Parts: sequence; structure tokens; C-alpha cells
Amino acid sequence: MPQQSSFSRFFSSAGQGAVFAGLIVWIASASAQQPPLPAVALNAGIHVIQAEVAGTPATRSQGLMQRKSMSQGAGMLFLFDESAAHCMWMKNTLIPLSVAFIDERGQIVNIADMQPLDETSHCASRPARYALEMNQGWFKKRGIAPGTLIQGLERFAPRPR
Repeated sequence: MPQQSSFSRFFSSAGQGAVFAGLIVWIASASAQQPPLPAVALNAGIHVIQAEVAGTPATRSQGLMQRKSMSQGAGMLFLFDESAAHCMWMKNTLIPLSVAFIDERGQIVNIADMQPLDETSHCASRPARYALEMNQGWFKKRGIAPGTLIQGLERFAPRPR
């Protein structure tokens, strides 16, 4: 049986290693671009929002991370288990967003603009049950401000025991 030279053994190992490394990078990038979550239609007055719903700890934790864009009129609705002064940040989030904190009645408490990749916390100014992230400036361009009622959230209200 012929022996391989050091060069051919190296080339073979390096080639296999490169293929393996390429596969790992491809898997990581594919998983980083998570598929959209199920969406619901919400309304802010005459404005319709198609909001993906992040209602579990895992989906709330992932949020809009690694997304490179979001359609106008699209957003992400975060459902929290209880009303509290919840906070949001932009770790691994690539697009500028505005977040509206919303109380259990569906009324916007406050809105904050958030910058990409900034880990500064942006918090509800009083207890909120929901947070709605939209492209930065979406609320302002439409005159939507604290006090505005977001319709369609009633389906997520806690059921009486």
C-alpha cells in the first residue's frame, strides 16, 4: 500500500476540516435567522399591525435578534405573565426599534426608541402586561402616543379563575 506524503495527509485533513467548519457556520447562520412566529392582527386606531407573538420565555428571550429588516406594519408583541415594570434591550438586534409598553387594558404606557446592538435597558414607566416592538419611528409617524388603545389584545387577557 503506498504511503501518503506529509503534504497529502495535511491537505486531506485540512480539506475535511474546512468542510466541517463550513457546515458549522452554515448551520449557525441558518439557525440565527429564526423563522417568523405566529402573528396576530392588532389595531392602533386605523392602523393595522401584523404582530408576531412572543409568549414563552424562549421566544421573548430571542425576540427580533439577528433579523436584518422588518416590514412596515409588522412588529413583535411580547406577552408577559404579569403586569410589571418590564424592560427591553437590543442585544444582538440589528434593526432600530421603538417599543410601546402596554398595560393590561391595552393602553400604551410609554414608548422608547432603541438602537441596534445597544444593551441599555428601556423600561415601562408603570406596570405593563405587553410590549410591542415596531420599526423605529413607526408610532411617532402615525401620531400614536401614550394613552392610545391597542385593540386585539383582549384575546391574551388572563382568564378569571
